[in-house]
Amino acid sequence: MLLLNFILAMLPILWLMTALTKLKMEGYKACLITLLLSCILSLFFWDFGPALLATASLEGLLNGLWPICLVIIAALFTYNLTVKTGAMEQINRMLSGVSTDQRVMMLLIAWGFGNFMEGMAGFGTSVAIPASMLASMGINPIRAAVACIVATSTLTAFGSVGIPLTTLSAITGIDVISLCSDVVLMQCILTFISPYIMLCIFSGSIRGLKGVMALTTVSALSFTVPWYISAGILGSELPDIIGAICCMVCTIIASRLLPVSGHEGHGKKGEEPAGSKLSAAEALKAWSPFLLIFVLLMGTSKLCPPVYNAISGIKTSLVIFAGENPNTLTFSWINTPGVIIIFAAIIGGLIQGLGGREILSVFVHTLKKYWKTVVTICAIMATAKIMSYSGMISDIASMLVVAAGSFYPFIAPILGALGGFVTGSGTTTAVLFGGLQMQTATSLGLNPSWIAAANEVGAGIGKMIAPQTLAIAAGAIDVAGSESGILRATFKYFLFYMIGAGVLCMTGSLIG
Repeated sequence: MLLLNFILAMLPILWLMTALTKLKMEGYKACLITLLLSCILSLFFWDFGPALLATASLEGLLNGLWPICLVIIAALFTYNLTVKTGAMEQINRMLSGVSTDQRVMMLLIAWGFGNFMEGMAGFGTSVAIPASMLASMGINPIRAAVACIVATSTLTAFGSVGIPLTTLSAITGIDVISLCSDVVLMQCILTFISPYIMLCIFSGSIRGLKGVMALTTVSALSFTVPWYISAGILGSELPDIIGAICCMVCTIIASRLLPVSGHEGHGKKGEEPAGSKLSAAEALKAWSPFLLIFVLLMGTSKLCPPVYNAISGIKTSLVIFAGENPNTLTFSWINTPGVIIIFAAIIGGLIQGLGGREILSVFVHTLKKYWKTVVTICAIMATAKIMSYSGMISDIASMLVVAAGSFYPFIAPILGALGGFVTGSGTTTAVLFGGLQMQTATSLGLNPSWIAAANEVGAGIGKMIAPQTLAIAAGAIDVAGSESGILRATFKYFLFYMIGAGVLCMTGSLIG
């Protein structure tokens, strides 16, 4: 009976994997069919009544819209505004004008700015924007794409202003600070070594580190340390952003102070850095939306108690599910990242010279362009709620307990990587497997927070080889049909990170 329930409960997940990887079906279509399949199975095999099914689906839909879809649309709206005003092109010029050594550009753009875009927007922007910038500077496009994919693989949990961990917390009921602390503890080693691996990818061998070891160490430490500290204090929204800002500043300063030698990636002797100079006012104007987002997120966080206490109570709490042990949905109308980002983006757009009608046009364009993403997330959130409330996830967890036993901590990141590979999203992976990971950990007597954190660590690693990631990277470097080449070049790093995450998760579980 346990085996039969496991097989039936796995059918929606197996369908989703098959639809996305084999059938090449669009994500929103695959997820809608997955939702339909989970409805049918829960009704006829788990005796999940129509009222329970309807309210579970509604809870998932609302949870998907607010805050998940809200923050994704807000982040992409901000990016689209900077493209519309030309600010993104100016940012590109500023970054490319720091050094003639391409390895310094790799550290600054693929590592520093890529991490910043992952923290701000996620959704492939950490690959698409830096990879296109690097390719335009004459760097091998395939290597540029692979370097960007690998460099940001350990940052997914805090991407899109921390929405993956916020979602995971909402699904599991585990405190978000606890999840943040466990994530950074589990993957800090992998995060620290990422810029070293990135430069090896760039040069094709370890020789790429010759002459820049000191600078790479500064770049690695200046991100990892503030990233680690802020995760445990502030939560999920700001670690990637704070770490990236510190990293870019320190990398630029260190590139002027530390000697950089070796023949790898140098421009011609006497060549001036690419990109014309911008005045301080022009630079501040170009960065204004991102600076405003950072300031407002910090100003409304727990670091500023008067403001936080004043607006955190402006919320609505609802119980949607009609069955036993329902979750309480909380809608924070002001103190939520999506609202704050949209507000900052609008002010930034006004500063950069756009009118209200143009800003509205960009927002509408963003909604039209990404409506399929909204449908995908809402469908998968509804599916997750149905599978959780009906007992389907519990049955999957029960089987995994029997099959894996004490070795489950090694498997937990692999399961997360499976979700990251299939969905290309840390948020969706949290929805798909977050509840399962928590229930399995509880059944085995393991730390639920540690195992749930492993889910998001694995999700970022799985995204390395996700079809969506490969498509985004190929589009960014404008090399038609390059997905297979990017996959081949990335796969060995995926295996390395995957094994490393499993070992770290297992070790931490034994020590804890």
